[in-house]
Amino acid sequence: MVAQTRFFGEVTIDDDKILNFPNGIIGFEHMRKFAIIYDIDKGSDTAVRWLQSMEDPYLAMPVIEPFAILDEYNPIIEDSILETIDNPKDEDMVVLLTLIISKDVTKVTANMKAPIVINSATCKGGQIIVENQDYDAKFNVYDAIQKRKAGE
Repeated sequence: MVAQTRFFGEVTIDDDKILNFPNGIIGFEHMRKFAIIYDIDKGSDTAVRWLQSMEDPYLAMPVIEPFAILDEYNPIIEDSILETIDNPKDEDMVVLLTLIISKDVTKVTANMKAPIVINSATCKGGQIIVENQDYDAKFNVYDAIQKRKAGE
């Protein structure tokens, strides 16, 4: 599938890499098809990737794996929510956090309260609200990275 994107121009995505979000994502419930893309100039191992809508070239959200910024992230997810993405096995579950980017790098935040969960075996995904009370919707990424560096 060829997709037009705001940030990367025309991108070809293999059909088996298209993610289906049966319920869309929060605020964009009508959007169902997405792909995870990255800036090819920075390489595939870059921490920040983009959840790109295949239906709207202007809808792309920066995402990051939680373990890139935290040593531990254990969201409590209801079984009924996992059913909507075909009950992934642990090894098939991909969890991503959406980022809010700021010109001031010290103000970049990650949404720990509403992660994107993907079943990599079936390419189904969804955004969920976790039950954990200690996870914040505006978790400061810069502070977390500085704490990790100080602990090294």
